[in-house]
Amino acid sequence: MQPNLTPYAALLLRLSLGAILLAHGLYMKIMTVGLTNVMAYFGRIGFPPILAPIVAFGETAAGIALVVGVMVRPASVLVLPILIGAALQHTGNGWMFASPRGGWEFPVLLIVLAVVQALLGAGAFALEPVREKLRKFLPAWAV
Repeated sequence: MQPNLTPYAALLLRLSLGAILLAHGLYMKIMTVGLTNVMAYFGRIGFPPILAPIVAFGETAAGIALVVGVMVRPASVLVLPILIGAALQHTGNGWMFASPRGGWEFPVLLIVLAVVQALLGAGAFALEPVREKLRKFLPAWAV
């Protein structure tokens, strides 16, 4: 009988997808480029500038949730509109992300990975079971 490695595959997916979301949301948009500049960029590419902080904080929150393994399925689903928006932004640039202004294959891959994560769940070493146990003892708003 072969061991079930699915929880570890879900863990690897969860950590890598979470790290990418944190890199794009927290590190790039918030800490490096800055929300003001990202808002201006969103305006230049035809998106409402107010979406920039929503996207940055959405990527950051989803990234944190995935890395720690809490609310993994909802985070994976809720980040899909952001990833679809990124893919749509790159569709006219060709397939390869190495193309000028980036292609669409990397954002589409992130969409597929988020869907797979939503289907698999948190996997191994997630804090979700701890959160569920705390629910019994703490008020709903606290967990």
